[in-house]
Amino acid sequence: MKILLSHGDGGSLTNQLVKDVFRTAFQDEFLEEEGDASILPNMSGRVAVSTDTFVIDPLEFPGGDIGKLAIAGTVNDLAVSGAIPQYLTAGFILEEGLSIERLKKIVQSMAHTARDAGVRIVAGDTKVVERGKGDGIYINTTGIGYYPIERRLGFDQIQPGDCILINGGIAEHAVAVLSERAGIGFSEVLQSDCRPLNKMIYALLKRFHSVRFMRDPTRGGIATTLKEIALQTKMDMMIQEEFLPVRPRVRGALELLGMEPYYMANEGKVLIIAASEEADEIVSFLRQFPDQEIAGRIGTVQTGSGNVWLKTPFGGTRNLGMLSGTPLPRIC
Repeated sequence: MKILLSHGDGGSLTNQLVKDVFRTAFQDEFLEEEGDASILPNMSGRVAVSTDTFVIDPLEFPGGDIGKLAIAGTVNDLAVSGAIPQYLTAGFILEEGLSIERLKKIVQSMAHTARDAGVRIVAGDTKVVERGKGDGIYINTTGIGYYPIERRLGFDQIQPGDCILINGGIAEHAVAVLSERAGIGFSEVLQSDCRPLNKMIYALLKRFHSVRFMRDPTRGGIATTLKEIALQTKMDMMIQEEFLPVRPRVRGALELLGMEPYYMANEGKVLIIAASEEADEIVSFLRQFPDQEIAGRIGTVQTGSGNVWLKTPFGGTRNLGMLSGTPLPRIC
């Protein structure tokens, strides 16, 4: 069966779709109330809210799909700010002609990822657009969480001499999606790093008290993210090219595609800025988690004027700016 325009008219087919696809997958008492709003329990601490929209092409890729990405992306946005994610809403724009079986698969993927992250999907909405105007499915998710009162992360916490760390290999999501999109086959399947990081980040913050700031380097990669940090702090970020963790198969694919890893999207990585005295211990901690065995220290924060410097193994330096003029549409 396919999605019809009448699935979006608010009538019997809409109700059947919500019952058979969304409520069946998400199974939450707040959704069972069927109200116009979910009344959530009071949360201690400061409330955190984040929203994101996902338009990735293709809808399924090695290591994930648009459903897994929609949950992980918003959960991670909350977690890297130091918040504990608790609730999500989900809005769906469906294109006429989308297979309901495919929709079920994507929604089940969302439900599985939400359970894995320990968050609840408590509200949602569905709209249907005409064939040819929606590219299958777009998903918007809004996340709600809270900040433990005792922790504070921010640009203003960053100091010269701090270390820049990352929890694993970069560019894996972009390479997995782009190779799937281009139909390029490799001897070893390249997997996206798409996953929720909130449990790892919670454990990190609970154990280490010198973490100053975190951000997930999604679109634009680590170079763009570090440039944003540099501009906000008016400090320089010096990163060592030889210390950047890139898996050999990913590096080979990038060479084939003629792209650089610094500007490639990630969906399971977090840049961490922490005091130098705890940096090595944090790296050892990160390497205990699955697929993070190449986590490492990649650079330092220096006094400066908002630049990102890439130091090459030959002793030269290169000034990295934000991603510009390299179109990577529909990557998340």
